[in-house]
Amino acid sequence: MGFSFSNVHILLFVALLVMASTQANASKSDLFREYIGAEFNNVKFSDVPINPNVEFHYILSFAIDYTTSSSSSPTNGKFNVFWDTDNLTPSQVSSIKKQHSNVKVAVSLGGDSVNGGSCYFSPSSVDSWVSNAVSSLTNIIQQYNLDGIDIDYEHFHADPQTFAECIGKLITTLKTNGVIKFASIAPFDDDEVQSHYLALWKSYGHMIDYVNFQFYAYDEGTTVSQFMNYFETQRSNYGGGSILASFISDGSGGLSPQNGFFSACSKLRNQGKLGGIFVWSADDSKALGFRYEKQSQALLAAP
Repeated sequence: MGFSFSNVHILLFVALLVMASTQANASKSDLFREYIGAEFNNVKFSDVPINPNVEFHYILSFAIDYTTSSSSSPTNGKFNVFWDTDNLTPSQVSSIKKQHSNVKVAVSLGGDSVNGGSCYFSPSSVDSWVSNAVSSLTNIIQQYNLDGIDIDYEHFHADPQTFAECIGKLITTLKTNGVIKFASIAPFDDDEVQSHYLALWKSYGHMIDYVNFQFYAYDEGTTVSQFMNYFETQRSNYGGGSILASFISDGSGGLSPQNGFFSACSKLRNQGKLGGIFVWSADDSKALGFRYEKQSQALLAAP
């Protein structure tokens, strides 16, 4: 069966549309995200400069499935709020979103530590953990008028497949129920951490919108060329994912803003590889006047 001239034109037109769509998605990199509230130094949403020409996400740090007593212990998916609730309240979430139409607010789950000890992902079973997590997080998300969740467990009392099923089912259920609009993960370059997050990615990567890779967990003094290589490695690990570049405000690891971070981001953006930029954290940046937040957003907002 032969192709007519018009058939060929139609196929070419469709192919061009697909290419244009793919390129648009690849180069859309105006997302800026910032963790806030973990260090209790009175930082407020309104302290952080917001560029109207970026998509801006605050990430409250953290909600943890541990008891809030001084001798914290795991609760099998029953989450409690562990961020600075004196300064980051439900009314302040509503206020900052009302003032800035480009702002969304998420909550990060887990984190490195809780009340001075390591914070472990420690489910009793997949079904019981998911049931408790969906219930408790739905309450927190609705109370605070939040838009998404971030997964930042860094220590594990469960194998990678159990982690993948628990977190994957949690994200899927919250999205299906219309409780959240987006979900992200925050892995870093550690064998145990990567084994858990890559198992999650393999089974549920299609449900994960952003990869907040902690590039600042690499050695302090990372060079631009090393950073570019690290970024390529993680793009390969989390194939098809929207990978964000990152720095830590106190300069204690990775490629710092002073040593070429923005140069590396510009290169990645020009290559259509940059999913955005995130910062740990507003708490530390407050003392610096948020200078690098301003610079990050200016880069992302540029044509």
